[in-house]
Amino acid sequence: MTEKIGVLGKQPQRRTGVERVVNAPLPTVYGKFQAIGYLDHDRGDEQVALVHGDLGSDRVLTRLHSECLTGDAFGSQHCECGDQLAAALRAVVAEGAGVVVYLRGHEGRGIGLLAKLRAMALQAEGLDTVEANLALGLPVDARDYAVAAGMLKDLGVRSVRLMSNNPRKREALVRHGVEVDEQVPLLIEPCESNITYLRTKRERLDHHLPHLDAVGHLS
Repeated sequence: MTEKIGVLGKQPQRRTGVERVVNAPLPTVYGKFQAIGYLDHDRGDEQVALVHGDLGSDRVLTRLHSECLTGDAFGSQHCECGDQLAAALRAVVAEGAGVVVYLRGHEGRGIGLLAKLRAMALQAEGLDTVEANLALGLPVDARDYAVAAGMLKDLGVRSVRLMSNNPRKREALVRHGVEVDEQVPLLIEPCESNITYLRTKRERLDHHLPHLDAVGHLS
């Protein structure tokens, strides 16, 4: 039996954009959230937004959190990612409403887990995080935030108070049609293992990390 493939024998068009798939309650140690799952048809990634309270549409406290297995799951002190995720979840609960968009496919600023580990090995030999990516022939930052903007729009969010130290996240959201009314610092106290990494993020990636000025040489 011949399968029908559409009008005039053409294959049906592939879906694009982001699609909401499921909404499930998610109680956490930080508070109660709704885990809203999305499928990114452009990249094939499965994404999730953790929503607390009634978001409304304007000035929604928001975190775009790039996936970081080593920091988020293993408690790595090479970066501050795990602490930032926890701080963001606590902040939206304290606010009474907010959203943390957890962006899969962003591992290692978009280069993937194994490449990130290779870059970390180079950093252990003395390269900084920018030099390590370039030494591997990879982009310094390959992340795209179109899916994050699509998820926020699906949630009815028009403008955000963005918890981030990274000006590129703000620029990306605005470029994709989500206004950023305020950029809220998300500053984590550095430790010996990540101070060099954080200073590189400030000096070479333009992250706003004023708290590093008060930190002496850790040893």
